[in-house]
Amino acid sequence: MGRSVILLSILALVFFSNIVFAYDPSPLQDFCVADLTNTVRLNGLPCKDPAKVEAEDFFFSGLHVGGNTSNPMGSAFSAVTVNQMPGLNTLGVVIARLDFEPNGFLPPHFHARATEILTVLEGSMEVGFVTSSPSFRHYKKVLEKGDVFVVPVGLIHYQRNVGAGSIVAIAALNSQNPGITALPNAVFGANPDIDSGYLARAFDLDKKTVEELQQKF
Repeated sequence: MGRSVILLSILALVFFSNIVFAYDPSPLQDFCVADLTNTVRLNGLPCKDPAKVEAEDFFFSGLHVGGNTSNPMGSAFSAVTVNQMPGLNTLGVVIARLDFEPNGFLPPHFHARATEILTVLEGSMEVGFVTSSPSFRHYKKVLEKGDVFVVPVGLIHYQRNVGAGSIVAIAALNSQNPGITALPNAVFGANPDIDSGYLARAFDLDKKTVEELQQKF
């Protein structure tokens, strides 16, 4: 009887917990510099011959250059990934520069495979995230120069400029391929479209408004 209770408890934890399993695998060697010319498809990228690896494979220069914020959001996300720095391959980390013009923002989005840690270098940024069901609790904070904030993996979050000047921030994410899903684009910009009648019911909107949003995104 005792073993049955333990087994049922384990099964309940497996099926009803909020544990996320989508993490990068641990490296099996000192490094695996990406061979960007290889067409083999893997969960990651093939390794370059170690004899051909150079220091430049672990180097990138350019985060001092601001991103292009001439877009409707007034923001830019300039990431350094394995494509810019092949030595990042299998190490489970990405870094990015964020630039926001006054009133600039990033829409609600999430990273399916990564926690994000933000450090503000210049400006005033509001950052917030929302927990999962059933609480949907909203945590937010205004960050100033030198402040750091972390967003747990998989949670919907946003950033916006709440100051008079521009923002420069650095974001680090603990996945080689964090993924980014912007909710407005995913819901109203899906290809092919999600049924507008269904979305009208789901968001308590009229169908015409939904169709206008689908055209916009």
